[in-house]
Amino acid sequence: MGITTEHAQPGYSGEKDLVQKRLRRIEGQVRGLQRMVEEDRYCIDILEQVSAATRALQSVAIVLLQEHLAHCVSEAVRQGGDEANAKLTEASRAITRLVRS
Repeated sequence: MGITTEHAQPGYSGEKDLVQKRLRRIEGQVRGLQRMVEEDRYCIDILEQVSAATRALQSVAIVLLQEHLAHCVSEAVRQGGDEANAKLTEASRAITRLVRS
């Protein structure tokens, strides 16, 4: 049995408004970065804003990961079997990607 990627409701549903609000803020930060480059702003100023946008994206990733673990993974573990193992492996790989980014 493979990893199920379709669900009736995503695990982050309870935090959807928070995630969308943060993503809109990040979108604004990226637009600001584009303006800074267009305006030939100082490199260090731009790099500071890149760092802020990166931290904001990592924050969204953590919320999504926490919700995934609390809902999708924990439900699969309760049910057991191959799906539980697949969800744990999937979560572990996602954590590895986040740590490396």
